[in-house]
Formats: sequence, C-alpha cells, structure tokens
Amino acid sequence: MTHVTMHDGSRLDLEITGGGPTVLLPVNPTPVTGERAEEMRRWGAEPALGRQLVDGLSDAFRVVAFDYEGHVLSRPKPTSLTPRNIAADILAVADAVGAERFAYYGYSWLALAGLQLAIRTDRLSALVMGGFPALNGPYAEMLEVTAAAHRRAGAGGAGGGHQQAPDEGEANWESVEISAPPERTRQFVTLYEALAGFDDRAASTSVRCPRLCFAGTADTIVYPESWGGVTVDIAGRLAGGRAALEEAGWDVALLDGLDHLGAMLPDAVLPVVRPWLRTALAG
Repeated sequence: MTHVTMHDGSRLDLEITGGGPTVLLPVNPTPVTGERAEEMRRWGAEPALGRQLVDGLSDAFRVVAFDYEGHVLSRPKPTSLTPRNIAADILAVADAVGAERFAYYGYSWLALAGLQLAIRTDRLSALVMGGFPALNGPYAEMLEVTAAAHRRAGAGGAGGGHQQAPDEGEANWESVEISAPPERTRQFVTLYEALAGFDDRAASTSVRCPRLCFAGTADTIVYPESWGGVTVDIAGRLAGGRAALEEAGWDVALLDGLDHLGAMLPDAVLPVVRPWLRTALAG
C-alpha cells in the first residue's frame, strides 16, 4: 500500500483504485464492522461509506482514498491542524501518487479543507464541496461548537462526539459524552481559530476550476447552550448564497429533505457527484 508523510512527520496510508482522471477522496476505504458499525447504523451513518464511494467512482476515475479524518483522530495535531498544513497534506497525497492535476471531493470540514486547498494551488482540475457552504460558511459557529467540545473533553466529560446512538429521533446534544482526549478536540479549535475572519466571498470567487457545492435541505443543527448555543445552518447558508455562487461560476445542488448525515450517504452523493465529475473532467 502506498503511503505519504504528513506535515507532522506521521504516515498516512493511501489506496489507489481504477483508472482515468485522478480524484482525491479523503474517506476510509475499509468498512467499519462489529458493534461500532451497528451503532453507526442506528445514527443513520453508513459503515461502508468510503468503500461505496470508491467503488462508485473507480470505474471512471483513478480514485485515491485516504482516511484523513481517521488519521487526525488517531494522531492528533493539537497546534498544527491549520488550513495551510491541511492543504500541504493533501498536496503531499497528490505528489505521492504522481498526480500533477487532480480533482478533490470532501464533505463537512473536509469540504472546507477543499476550499482552503483551492486557494493555495492551481493543480485542481475540479472541486466538490459537500455539507459545507462555499460562501457564508459558519466558521464562527463552528469555533463555538469545537471550543465547547474541547472544554468538555478537558473536564473529563464529553465532547469528542460519542453518544450511545438513539433508537429513533434526533440526538440529544445535552447528553453527548466525550470519550476523546483533549488533544483530539483541541486540533479542531486550532483549525477554526485559524479561520476566524476568513473571507470566503473572496475565496469562492477566486477559484477557477470546475466547482460544485451541495448540501441537504434539512442540514441544520441547533446546539444547546452547553455546546455554544449556536445554530449551524448549512442548508440555509447555501440556499442564501446560491445566486452569488452560481454567478461566480459554481454549480450548486440542494438535496431535498436530507440532513447532514443523509446528504453524505453514497446513495445521495453518487447520483450528484459522479455525473458532475464526468462532465467536469471530460477531455
């Protein structure tokens, strides 16, 4: 298996599948199994999400899969998970597989990472952002949420994002308990602190490669006071900025009725992203 060295000297494994234009996919290509997989299903998540995305794209593209989120969770970077270093890590992946030009797809904070990459390199052949708006992003709100998670982790309570999955209905954020070490939560505070004051309007208009941003129409989370008391309204912000993004050359898709987890599932992503990439990378 190919591997690459990250900005902190740690090693990240890569899986290369298929042929054609290169698409970098920061997902775990190995399905989760056992009790953890069952818990993920109760939440509405897909334990084989990464594998299904790779398999759904690799007949048309050379897919480079790398579990960047799993990597930073297992090898935390509490003071160095900055936009610049994340972009450098992704470029290191491209270099390791010999891709001078490449497309990138990321979801949620990994979509945010894609925008940071796009403003730092001219090597992108296409950019897909899912679950995070390219314009009017909730950076301040996410700083509040991640800071609250870090405080809860530091108190030995909760915040790493682990909770026993509910049988039905939405999660009760008041009961989310933290099983993460403080350095794991601190790295995301570092990321959003570095993005304080980030001008995503200027960034979104500066990107010149083909670009797509999508989210579910129900992608809104209201956090209680113990989690910062903020609303992270991905859907509303993408819908509100849609006209400006399209004027700037973005393609925008809103997936009817889907929340943050629903819009990242392969059955939602592949019918949107696969044909878009085929058109964007044609020739």
